[in-house]
Amino acid sequence: MSARWCSASRRRRRAGRSRPGPRCSGCYCSRRSWSCLASPFPRVSTGSSSAPRRLSLADPALMDALRAGAGGSADADVGPRPSDLTVRLGRAGDLPAVAAVLIGPYSMALATVVATDETATPDGDLKVRYVFEPTAPGAPDRFVTLLISVDAAHPEVPSLTTAVPAANWHEREMQDLFGIVSVGHPDPRPLVVHDGWPQGVFPLRKAFDGSQRVPVEPADEFPHLVAEGEGVFEIPVGPIHAGIIEPGHFRFTSVGETVLNLDARLFYTHRGLEKRMEGLSPLDAFYVAERICGVCSVAHGLGYCEALEQIADVTAPPRARLIRSIALELERLYNHVGDVGNVCAGASFHYGTAAGMRLKERLQQMNERLAGNRFLRGLVVPGGVRLDLSDDLLGVLAVTLQDTLAGLDSLMERIEANPSVVDRLDDTGILQHQAALDLAVAGVAARASGVDRDARRDHPHGAFAGPEPLDLHVVIASEGDAMARVTVRALEARESIRLVGELVRRLEPGPLQVALVEPLPGGRIGISAIESARGEAVHWLRTDAAGRVERYHLRSPSYHNWPAVVLAAETAIVPDFPLVNKSFELCYSCTDR
Repeated sequence: MSARWCSASRRRRRAGRSRPGPRCSGCYCSRRSWSCLASPFPRVSTGSSSAPRRLSLADPALMDALRAGAGGSADADVGPRPSDLTVRLGRAGDLPAVAAVLIGPYSMALATVVATDETATPDGDLKVRYVFEPTAPGAPDRFVTLLISVDAAHPEVPSLTTAVPAANWHEREMQDLFGIVSVGHPDPRPLVVHDGWPQGVFPLRKAFDGSQRVPVEPADEFPHLVAEGEGVFEIPVGPIHAGIIEPGHFRFTSVGETVLNLDARLFYTHRGLEKRMEGLSPLDAFYVAERICGVCSVAHGLGYCEALEQIADVTAPPRARLIRSIALELERLYNHVGDVGNVCAGASFHYGTAAGMRLKERLQQMNERLAGNRFLRGLVVPGGVRLDLSDDLLGVLAVTLQDTLAGLDSLMERIEANPSVVDRLDDTGILQHQAALDLAVAGVAARASGVDRDARRDHPHGAFAGPEPLDLHVVIASEGDAMARVTVRALEARESIRLVGELVRRLEPGPLQVALVEPLPGGRIGISAIESARGEAVHWLRTDAAGRVERYHLRSPSYHNWPAVVLAAETAIVPDFPLVNKSFELCYSCTDR
């Protein structure tokens, strides 16, 4: 085959900035063209597959290392799941040394941080759980929790943020909602509660009455970095934006169009959902979890169900697990094709915007036929699924998916053939690989920066678990720019189409639900990790002695990814921020809760 260059590589060669990268078949380009990436259809992956990961993480060796880090003051139990480990530290001051063992020799990353108010228990204190997960290739499906007790009268813990940048928002949120101060935090500004919130009022303490309105005083603008000098400008954007997106405030400091610094403030739509779920029946609380975000209804509903089913010690029937995974992939698919169109809007490529909206609209109409609503809400329920999928519906679904595949390929080819769009996306908003690791970035944003992580493989759930798991192709890119994020997202949409076809072929007749009898076992913890359209979401659930919800916490992928948007924007110019933001396509509701 004669050598040829794809459009992106031709443009780079002219500009004298060709970048090394994987080569496509018969092509010498440094970034593979869409036709090379997407053909033939089943070969969509530049990453690893879902083959079993079996790197040994022996418990005795791990515990010896953790005890050494804690000076001997650590002991451990198995849990929450049989493959997990919970390590209790006798001294809070040992936390940084023990965490260093996990993030160093064992290549773990921070998955979530969960604070609880246990002052009414015999312990009479607050507790903080730092949950880590493996990231090394071949690592087993496991969570390691570092549990420390905090004196309620002097609620202080050492900060991990300097060594573990992903802890930044977790520690600031813990200070806002529980009053637990992370000593040594480099940026202890309020995160969730905004200016004017009264001092000493902590909404997730048990003594706080969530039904009462808290008087808030008017306040000045939020504290942010102020740069001075000739030609330095501040550009405030939001929190109210054009269109129908939710509120977020972005404060740019720039010289001309060059971004010197960006401060982002979110949580304008914080609804107190975690507080609202306290004391509810676990089955009633499901409806709150499912509605945390409209476009992540399946992922959040399934994540809550998986944690709840651990506590109840039940497993959804095989047919239900397959239907759950079909719904999860359909949710990923309509989000991804819509997001590709949204990026086109940021580049003023109106054909691409309309094409993406058309593809998304047809998929959401298909969702309505399958589940009775456009967001697949109510399909997944605790114990299984609420609705079956008939052969007639599955036939219509197959036609819709093939049309979506053809439309997506056409859209991506149009994007690649448009030099102005490629110029806007290429080398814009670069997120470096190490920064993605440091911030524990999730989903498309991580994989576009070379991070080989996908919860469907790393924490198998639904049809990705069990004796015959689905073979998943994880799409990886290395450039870390807006074009890489668009390409990875489109390739993942193709992979979702393939997976749905395989899931449908595996469907066998059988029950749709198992019963969950209330009250559920008391004092138990469930944890799950679900790969949503935006990345890994971690759900943590604990029941009280009566089997009701004592504490629920969601760490959404957007929660870990928003700080990465700030970093990526600081490599771009001000007019490109909409493109950078849309290429991450994060959620305000999932973050704010």
